[in-house]
Amino acid sequence: MMDGDDWYGPDAATFGDRVAAARDAANMTQEQLAKRLGVKLKTLQSWEEDLSEPRANRLSMMAGLLNVSMMWLINGQGEGLSGPLEKETASEEVQTILVELRAMQNKFHAAAEDLGRLEKRLRKTMTEGA
Repeated sequence: MMDGDDWYGPDAATFGDRVAAARDAANMTQEQLAKRLGVKLKTLQSWEEDLSEPRANRLSMMAGLLNVSMMWLINGQGEGLSGPLEKETASEEVQTILVELRAMQNKFHAAAEDLGRLEKRLRKTMTEGA
């Protein structure tokens, strides 16, 4: 099982995971955080789903609103959460399932990055051959 220090680290969680966790810890809905940041709900949702990332000014504002450091949001290091809020009350079986889900999510994320690199390489090869 992971210890609390690694739960939101770069190998265990994504930027979106950390945003969602910090927002939950701050007892804010997506709608509330989006409004306070001055962005559309869809924009915040895309950040939490790792489809896009905020610019530096929004990242700084978000870190302040969520009471975490910008570096923690970016890479899980620095001032932030140590683990999920339910960690203390969750059973060992629940924790085991959460760890397994996180590992699976990391594999999917890595596979998506590999697909992106291959697609870029294929496009480059096709344009060079034309």
